[in-house]
Amino acid sequence: PEECAVFHCRGCWTVLGDSLQLCGQEPPGLSVLICFKVTSDVTWEDSLLVGLEGALLGCAYYLLSCRSCGLAVGFILYSSGSDLAYLRGLFCFFKDSIICYLLKNQMIIEASKVNFPAVTLKE
Repeated sequence: PEECAVFHCRGCWTVLGDSLQLCGQEPPGLSVLICFKVTSDVTWEDSLLVGLEGALLGCAYYLLSCRSCGLAVGFILYSSGSDLAYLRGLFCFFKDSIICYLLKNQMIIEASKVNFPAVTLKE
């Protein structure tokens, strides 16, 4: 665990997850961290949203929010085309909404600037 990190909400620093739960590589066009588990401070509504543009065009998903400050921090994909099917049911954090605390270096860094070791899911 050289690369262990804790994921914090950019808005209020609440802990949302960690790098031990990473389970996939980000797809082209989406700047996300893909996790199979998050903390209880991540919430989502029962209502589905539909992507109207970009990489989530035509996809149905639940928006993830920080329980403490309400910031939108990611999504759970409900339905998609075959290219994103492997993400269905997983927690996808927007890198722009997350700050990483690197345990080894005791550094705080933007999630978009961290390169975690490759983790892949079997399709």
